[in-house]
Amino acid sequence: MLALVALLALVVHAGPASAATAAPCTPDATTGCVLGTIKTAAGEPAVGVVLTVEGGGESVEVTTGADGTWSVPVTTAGDYTVSIDPATLPEGETLRDPSVTSRTVKVLLNSQSRALFALGEPTGGATTSPTSGASAAPDDGPGPTSGSSTSGGGVTGKRVAQQLANGLVFGLLLALASVGLSLIYGTTGLSSFAHGEQVTLGAILAYFFVQTVGLDLWLAAVLATLLGAASGWLQDAGIWRPLRRKRIGLTQQMIVTIGLSMVLQYLFQFLLGGGRLRIDTTNPTRVSIGPVSLTQQAIVSAGIAVVVLAAVAAFLLYSRTGRATRAVSDNPALAAASGIGVERVIRIVWTGAAGLAALGGVLTGLYFQSTAWNMGGTVLLLMFAAVTLGGLGTAWGALAGSIVIGVVAEMSSLVIPSDMKYAGALLILILVLLVRPQGILGRRDRIG
Repeated sequence: MLALVALLALVVHAGPASAATAAPCTPDATTGCVLGTIKTAAGEPAVGVVLTVEGGGESVEVTTGADGTWSVPVTTAGDYTVSIDPATLPEGETLRDPSVTSRTVKVLLNSQSRALFALGEPTGGATTSPTSGASAAPDDGPGPTSGSSTSGGGVTGKRVAQQLANGLVFGLLLALASVGLSLIYGTTGLSSFAHGEQVTLGAILAYFFVQTVGLDLWLAAVLATLLGAASGWLQDAGIWRPLRRKRIGLTQQMIVTIGLSMVLQYLFQFLLGGGRLRIDTTNPTRVSIGPVSLTQQAIVSAGIAVVVLAAVAAFLLYSRTGRATRAVSDNPALAAASGIGVERVIRIVWTGAAGLAALGGVLTGLYFQSTAWNMGGTVLLLMFAAVTLGGLGTAWGALAGSIVIGVVAEMSSLVIPSDMKYAGALLILILVLLVRPQGILGRRDRIG
């Protein structure tokens, strides 16, 4: 796995160096992008709107294109002021807040920062703050572009519906990785702290295949998933099986996973940089379903997650290997005495779990509209929360726990700042475990 990451990094560094000169702006290690999309009150592209981007000792004028988008590459990190010329707005259009004609955004190299200007009927001075494409918060991805990720602005039915939809999508994507983590624990008793890096690996591989090799996005997702699964096979063959054969205790193995997690995280950062990487640099198309607005990528990602999770459920329930997996999870010694190849089942679980995590990484990277070296570490605590909440060692529990965590995390931003929404989900976890320690679908164990 380390060799795979090193080879990938060498090719990534060799490939996208010329991307900075392409249109639209594509960030790299020496370039950041200030960009945005302007649409009319009816949702149509606002063409020919003039904006000025000032900062870094220079001033650049840019005009929106046929799709209403604009972008400006910058080579110096810092604060940039984006000003819009109201006189160039399409006929009959006005700014939703006419008093605000400029916004300041913080730009980092190898990242994208968005400056948003809403058009429509004036709202009496209430306006939304610009959102940054460099942010890892899910609300900057599939969530509304009008700033509903913040806790201010009041709780409305539309906001509740939007956050609920965001939570369901995020919960499904989280379940892809959590189910594998739960199966690993069920069959081996090991809590793998390196599972988050499998998520990161999938996202990075997809970025490499799309931005460097130039493959279609969904073909890249398939290849990233397959390579992620292969890395799980290699991990078990090279690390975990030898440790099991030497009868190394679970505590020592868990410490090994922590060390492996740290090594991979900082290897990702050293080789690929600390900036954010966008798997798909095109501006996402949004689809409105009643009061809910989601990107096409978010909807497709959620659909893929549902299909894959249903396939995993069918595998566990109806296939011979799936039944053997459940038997090993219930009682490895009895399963071995019944003629089941326990080591073979564990190898399959490690391979499948890594593949699911890699797919989850790809889809989560599309949901966040960016990925980074520490993305897996960020969601790892949520994965453990989902697995523990649902019931350790059960795939169904991991699915249920992931949905709960995803919905609670997104809904909590209605009343608390978005930066604290994951803390709200973990608080719910603590409260539930105080009442039902075995989790939602876990079995009661007699102690003493």
